[in-house]
Amino acid sequence: METKKRYVNWNQLWLLLGAVTIPLALVVLFQLLRGRQALMNGWVFGVMAPVEQLLGRIWAVFPFSAAEALTALFLAGCVVWLVRAVVLAVRQWAPLPFLRRLAALGAAWLWLWAGLCWLWNAAYYIPTFAQREGLETGPYSVEELAAVTQYFARQAAALAPQVPRDSEGHFAEPLSGCFGRGPEIYQNIAREFSSLDIKPVRVKPLLCSRLQSILGFTGIYFPFTGEANVNVDAPACLLPSTIGHEMAHQRMVASELEANFVGIAACTSCDDVVYQYSGYLSGLINLCNALYSVAPDVWRDISKQTFNRELATDWNDNNAYWSALESPAEEVAGNIYDGFLKSNNQELGLRSYGACVDLLVNYYSSKL
Repeated sequence: METKKRYVNWNQLWLLLGAVTIPLALVVLFQLLRGRQALMNGWVFGVMAPVEQLLGRIWAVFPFSAAEALTALFLAGCVVWLVRAVVLAVRQWAPLPFLRRLAALGAAWLWLWAGLCWLWNAAYYIPTFAQREGLETGPYSVEELAAVTQYFARQAAALAPQVPRDSEGHFAEPLSGCFGRGPEIYQNIAREFSSLDIKPVRVKPLLCSRLQSILGFTGIYFPFTGEANVNVDAPACLLPSTIGHEMAHQRMVASELEANFVGIAACTSCDDVVYQYSGYLSGLINLCNALYSVAPDVWRDISKQTFNRELATDWNDNNAYWSALESPAEEVAGNIYDGFLKSNNQELGLRSYGACVDLLVNYYSSKL
């Protein structure tokens, strides 16, 4: 029996070698240079931000999230490629072609990681938003924390009856209205913080929002398209503040703690009552978590004095929603993202969401 001779396709091998080594070199180069803040700052604001803002305006012509569509296509393509590689390996019993196909798949993921390093992770290594704008982030007393918490509770309670509600008293602002007015909320805060003054791009809803909730996320910024995307399955009363948070990422506020603060500040300072209310509610949740951990009786007194029926309804709706979705999947996803943040110089990891309280207390204390 004559056996088939297999020849090495050197062109394919050289192409595959380049496809692997180039992104690997880009990742290594990023690791070597990320500690040079001046260089990273020049890259982020000279190249990365303008490119992503342009991409955001280009993809804005589509009503759906291109980020979500591209992610689904990429993951589906990876699965199909892997299944096909296994099937061909079994049928032909050809280990070398199988290894080449695995290497090609690995190269695709390497390119993705290299792109993420240079199109987003770089923003973790520039001066923080607080540093750029000269904001105080120093320590504060329990009394100061309680005072700002009470201020947020009073503001939220005063605004809660002014937002649209259904017959049962639940928050009922149409999603289309929230998305339509979102681009305008940074106008006032940008006058105070010049680094936030960019041409706004509309935020987009996620089709797989329920999956986002199961994983414990309320939104995601996708640097490859410059799109800010939000979870529309989560309680609508916090959707406006989530829009503000994701739009902060479009303005190169990478830190979650700072994006949380910037989103809240943008909402509370804008001229839209719905966004104001959502911002104060979001801030109140952050402040409550901090205050309750050190002075639970003080928090109970504040809630008794300030909460009205409308605010209590939204508060309970939010708690009930997230309690019903607690699962191991959320914990796993949270641990993965926590590790990602810590690998990029974010020492607090996911705790950084709560650390925005430092900025809230220092900034809003002057407004009391």
